[in-house]
Amino acid sequence: MTALGVTGHQSIPARALDHIVAGIRTAIAAQPGQVTGYSSLAVGADQLFAQEVLAAGGELVAIIPSQGYEETISPDQRTRYRDLLSRCTDHVTLDYPAPSEDAFMAAGEEVILRSDVLVAVWDGQPAAGRGGTADAVAHARSLGKPVVVIWPAGVARRDPDPVED
Repeated sequence: MTALGVTGHQSIPARALDHIVAGIRTAIAAQPGQVTGYSSLAVGADQLFAQEVLAAGGELVAIIPSQGYEETISPDQRTRYRDLLSRCTDHVTLDYPAPSEDAFMAAGEEVILRSDVLVAVWDGQPAAGRGGTADAVAHARSLGKPVVVIWPAGVARRDPDPVED
């Protein structure tokens, strides 16, 4: 069994979506045996990854950054978050009383610690705040973990028509 973790942007341009989903599917299919996916189930890359792990017959484990994390997800996106959380074989809530950059960083580090390979839906740009995608990629690389970066060439994250999926 291979443990795959995910880090990635929450806002994904619509024109990048097909490329990203295909890249996630390829990363999952490239692993030997069944996959266990580790995700914080954030909107965007995390949820896309979680859906694809489940669709491939893998197991899903949620690493929840803090108490009250669900409140950081917009009300119209909470149904999907709750559905994915209910389909997890396990979940861990870190010991942070409220969402914060420190909690998000710690969750990313926990995902990386539990993973054999990190899937990064990342445009290659610096993190917008502590605990962002670039920080997670840097941490994984500092530990010698393989990182599979998925992002279409020529697409900026801030392109019009983002999909928060």
